[in-house]
Amino acid sequence: MKQLTLLLFLALFGITASAQSPAKKTTAAPKVLKNQIVDISCGTCQFKMKGKDCELAVRIDGKSYFVDGKKIDDFGDAHDEHGFCNAISKAEVTGSIVKNRFKATAIKLLDDKAKM
Repeated sequence: MKQLTLLLFLALFGITASAQSPAKKTTAAPKVLKNQIVDISCGTCQFKMKGKDCELAVRIDGKSYFVDGKKIDDFGDAHDEHGFCNAISKAEVTGSIVKNRFKATAIKLLDDKAKM
């Protein structure tokens, strides 16, 4: 009789446990930007982001993001007098913010620097 009661208890526990639905993981949809004007510069030198080396970054709505898809020297010498390590420029960008990084599909500088 004790074995039957224990078996019945375990069966009810198993049914109850399997009826619970797992917690759904919500992932935020990437923020897509098209032809948006942003600040662009070296993230470590100008935007004071934590990084090992000089790396291209954009500032969107007051928040800075390192850039994937373009390199800091794609626009000329970053350490030149007006390079990204010494100045903040404006750019028109297209891309998306994914996992706290900006995935660039297009970057066009708005001043007289090299255009990409």
